[in-house]
Amino acid sequence: MVHAFDFGPAISDQDIEFRLWAPLHDEVLLNIEGATPEAMKRDDEGWHRLRKPRADAALYSFTLPDGLEVPDPASRFQPRDVHGQSEVVDLSSFPWKSANWHGRPWEEIIIYELHIGTFTKEGTFQGAIAHLDHLRDLGVTAIQIMPVADFPGGYNWGYDGVMPYAPDSSYGRPEDLMALVDAAHERGLCVFLDVVYNHFGPDGNYMPNYAPLFSPHHENPWGQGLNYDDEQSEHVREFIIQNALYWVTQFRFDGLRLDAVHAIVDDSDEHLLSELARRARAAATDRHIHLIVENEENDSDLLSRDAEGKPERFTAQWNDDIHHVLHIAATGETFGYYKAYSGDDDKIGRALAEGFAFQGEHMPYRDEERGKPSAHLPPTAFISFIQNHDQIGNRALGDRMQTYAPEAALKAITAIYLLAPQIPMLFMGEEWGSRDPFRYFCDFNEDLNQKVRDGRREELSRLPGFDGENVPDPTAKETFTASKLDWSKVEGDKATELLGFYKTLLDLRKRHIVPLLTKIVPDTTRYDVRDGIVTVHWGMEDGTTLRLTANLSETNGKTETDATTGGELFSLGTISAKAISPWAVHWTLQPA
Repeated sequence: MVHAFDFGPAISDQDIEFRLWAPLHDEVLLNIEGATPEAMKRDDEGWHRLRKPRADAALYSFTLPDGLEVPDPASRFQPRDVHGQSEVVDLSSFPWKSANWHGRPWEEIIIYELHIGTFTKEGTFQGAIAHLDHLRDLGVTAIQIMPVADFPGGYNWGYDGVMPYAPDSSYGRPEDLMALVDAAHERGLCVFLDVVYNHFGPDGNYMPNYAPLFSPHHENPWGQGLNYDDEQSEHVREFIIQNALYWVTQFRFDGLRLDAVHAIVDDSDEHLLSELARRARAAATDRHIHLIVENEENDSDLLSRDAEGKPERFTAQWNDDIHHVLHIAATGETFGYYKAYSGDDDKIGRALAEGFAFQGEHMPYRDEERGKPSAHLPPTAFISFIQNHDQIGNRALGDRMQTYAPEAALKAITAIYLLAPQIPMLFMGEEWGSRDPFRYFCDFNEDLNQKVRDGRREELSRLPGFDGENVPDPTAKETFTASKLDWSKVEGDKATELLGFYKTLLDLRKRHIVPLLTKIVPDTTRYDVRDGIVTVHWGMEDGTTLRLTANLSETNGKTETDATTGGELFSLGTISAKAISPWAVHWTLQPA
């Protein structure tokens, strides 16, 4: 799919037009490696342009009037990292094998989150391709890749990117990322990309030196907010929105996950998020496109549906509330933000039945009201999980639930979230019970590294372990390498047994749950939680009811007399008309 972009080199058969929006300067020089720098021509909007023969260009940069040499902010590839020159890359000639791929309906989506650098020993796009058959056979239908925008140093979670158009060179070339997407599509797997539009990383962002990237009127946790609504903001908006279009059209991603959208402040008539969603859906033309948000505010307005039930803006939101209530049930942990959910079993039922546990109520951890009503939305507007990069990596040791939660409890909450009508998301290695940690890691200069060490302890001070002496140094390479998955452990007996458990559940989901998802009527959903026994009913248009009964406790529980009626879909533990064993989960489909 051909799409014109305003940022980065414009490549034709004969020549290349180099472009830089630098309204703060009257003169900018183009530096092509091995050639004498040349002055670019400036127009009234602050664009600097210069056309050169295609054969003459490979690596290039720009020089500002004060002598500062900067890479292209829309560089397609940085072979020498974020401070080096940019490389001209023609992506239009990639030989796609899955050209007829149109994606998958949202109801079929089962997500697998992964980090390219730690998913394999190689830590590359090409390395990830070798494990796509495993994911297909597991039963997932989509992979979600943590951010790949070029970041400084050799390793990073990805949320410190400064060049949003350039896949980080430590993972491989842009063509390698295309090959990964292509290979996934050949296997029937969608590919989503995590993108960061709320801030830029602290090292390697040169744009403020020549353009009004930031707004003096807005702030977020990372400093000044991006200039989405102030003077000359139209170009900043285009830089970001066209980046979303770039991933969707040029790399053929099936969707995007937008990081921390609550930190995107925009007072324009049309909010950046609305414009981005509208234009991204239009750019996908006849392909399925799915847009996901992370939103600490639980703003259900972003998830609104039209009269036909289709998303008007965003398809779904990562639902931390479901994670938190299931995590507490399985582990008993009540520190930090978990405390706001503990001692209130009703929140388990509410999160499963209605999406958000907090729908406008006061949340003590935040000391303010949180969320908006969500019961009117379909369950598929929410993505559920029991582990992800944040919930593991923001623990002091990056330890996974397998290392501290009882096996019976883990299996119980797994059987709930993989079969519930929400869209499930696994975290890499979860399916075989990987005990490899996933820790926070980054690689800056020493001054920034020390700020990261100090800042992380301060930011997460309310969580246990961050005041100890054994907290891994987030900037050390061994912290990064320790987080790599050890695929040799998939062959172990315990791993094989758990992998079979996951495959069974995902197969059941495809055969029995997925066909129901478009038929659920939100207004018919109801729940009840008593003494650790959770009961949830999801009603269908034809009167059929999907029912969950679960005992999320270590003791035997009492059930209603109709708990076993209907067609059984799945049962873990034992359940009768009056009793249910510890950590038992029972799914039934009851006819009208």
